[in-house]
Amino acid sequence: MANTKSAKKAVRKITKQTEVNKARRTRMRSEVRKVEEAIASGDKTAARSALQAVEPVLARTAQKGIVHKRNASRKVSRLTARVAAMAD
Repeated sequence: MANTKSAKKAVRKITKQTEVNKARRTRMRSEVRKVEEAIASGDKTAARSALQAVEPVLARTAQKGIVHKRNASRKVSRLTARVAAMAD
């Protein structure tokens, strides 16, 4: 348990930031899921538009330190390859 005034404030700040990070991570996962669902349904136009929406979200989450930069890059790369491989 935090004893000092500064430690108590740090706990409050960490709690707030954890909630923000959770929201960002949830948003990222939801956007990735939309692309995967569009790929599974075979709708290439929906997959492309979902991919365009997920790229900046992944970049932002990496920039904020929620996921590693390479992790985000790898996700974008793999999703792009899967969308490109879809039949027209």
